[in-house]
Amino acid sequence: MRKGMFTGLSAAVLILAGCGQKTDEPSVAASESADATPQNAPGITLSDAVVRLPAVPGSPGAAYFTVSQGSGPERKIAGAYVEGVERAEMHETVTENGVSSMRPVKDVALQSGKTTAFKPGGLHVMLFDVSDTLKAGQTTEITITLDNGDKVSVPAKIETIGGMGNHDMSGMDHDMGKM
Repeated sequence: MRKGMFTGLSAAVLILAGCGQKTDEPSVAASESADATPQNAPGITLSDAVVRLPAVPGSPGAAYFTVSQGSGPERKIAGAYVEGVERAEMHETVTENGVSSMRPVKDVALQSGKTTAFKPGGLHVMLFDVSDTLKAGQTTEITITLDNGDKVSVPAKIETIGGMGNHDMSGMDHDMGKM
């Protein structure tokens, strides 16, 4: 009886293993690794990605990039992730009565045929608890997640704050509580 049970189980495992390899659907492992590839979000392109390290360790850094949507239905960026950073939040800089401040944004609308820039003085990604393993001159990866769950990733060069015109954020009001 044991021999028959073992033979039946072995046959079932081989059949299931064979079925898993002949299907057109990717395996779970392939799906997980494919989630961060640009092909997962048709028509969406990330470019010009830069991670700006904090001027003082323990302070926030920033990430900038350009997002283009060439085709497809309008989407929203629902979140951002930067490798080597504990927490990333999308923010916008606003100026009211001559005073600039930053505030979190829940999502960022993308329109077909349009480009959206995350840049100093506008939309950007604030980076909190930046790992000391991120060093100027190296690269890391930025991944955005869209409202439909698709993701797009791009390598980002890592710079110091002086890497582009000394954009100092220390005088800005960081209003983190309103989202």
